[in-house]
Amino acid sequence: MPIDRGKHDKQAVLRQHATLNPRPGGVKHALFDQSEFFDPDDVLQVKYEMLRLVNVDKRPISEAAKACGFSRPSFYQAQAAFEQGGLAALIAHKPGPHGGHKLTPAVLQFVIEARTADPGVRADCLAEWVHQRFGVHVHPRSIERQLLRKKKRR
Repeated sequence: MPIDRGKHDKQAVLRQHATLNPRPGGVKHALFDQSEFFDPDDVLQVKYEMLRLVNVDKRPISEAAKACGFSRPSFYQAQAAFEQGGLAALIAHKPGPHGGHKLTPAVLQFVIEARTADPGVRADCLAEWVHQRFGVHVHPRSIERQLLRKKKRR
């Protein structure tokens, strides 16, 4: 069976924008079977349709949630997000900081130079040295992961 390149490209874009539905097979609503416009891979579209089913078509919440591959609590979360922030709020965002905000380029350069000077130095020592030099608490495992990333890039 040949790969549908257009679908693959769209999935890549959806993934990039955090709107790729992790469970498109759970979407059972007839609209998503009958039309190319309705795409079960697009979680933003599926959530919006779930909300529309309840608010416009007056379908029961449990029915709309099930038809769109979601649970009732997920419906209520989507409803609250939509009421607070509109369509954009339906896109899932991971909580907390993204990326190593403590391992700035200067800190990372210091760690790399220290490791280069003494390849046997442990991450807990490096973390202590970072704290002494920069006043930043960095977990030793964060240092290890960042050094592994640097090693893989080479």
